[in-house]
Amino acid sequence: MFKKIAYFTLALAFVPLALGWVSVPVQASVEIGEAAPNFTATDIHGNNFNLEDHKGKIVVLEWTNHLCPFVKKHYDTSNMQNTQKTATDNGVVWVSIVSSAEGNQGYVSAEEALTIEEKAGTHATARILDASGEIGKLYAAKTTPHMFVISAEGNVAYAGAIDSNPSPSPDAVEGATNLVLAALDDLSAGRIVKVPRTAPYGCSVKY
Repeated sequence: MFKKIAYFTLALAFVPLALGWVSVPVQASVEIGEAAPNFTATDIHGNNFNLEDHKGKIVVLEWTNHLCPFVKKHYDTSNMQNTQKTATDNGVVWVSIVSSAEGNQGYVSAEEALTIEEKAGTHATARILDASGEIGKLYAAKTTPHMFVISAEGNVAYAGAIDSNPSPSPDAVEGATNLVLAALDDLSAGRIVKVPRTAPYGCSVKY
């Protein structure tokens, strides 16, 4: 079972893009309860990944950019790795996606991505480089991190932030509600996700 955690509605303030990060208002991107858009890609290990092949399992999509301070917040504290491990240990498929375009912040080659993955000690099932932005735009991914949880039936069950504290400070991880684990806990118990959509926060995706 996933760790039991408290639930509450997340409210976030808008922050100018000029500051290098953004808190996006809760609005339609992919629809909660609707079928998750399918995609096929090759991960950094050369393995083919097709979302529809994983029906019957819960899937988490994580948009990431290793240079973003909000991503660093969660990786430097091992919060993201611990969340990944909790999920994958419970049979969840975890996919990390980099949608930074070539020449933009966060763009990496497959070789560089392998080094980043090894150094961070990630527990993702697959890491996909989406330099064209095709997958990111399919999901209207807006920030790094931006999280999507897909039910075993293949429907979008959660979309939004990784947790309830939008501060870039690593200290903000402690005491924050992990919204992804909350969604996974609901799904694993056969419940509808109590908080299915929140405002994602972080750096804008560098399409």
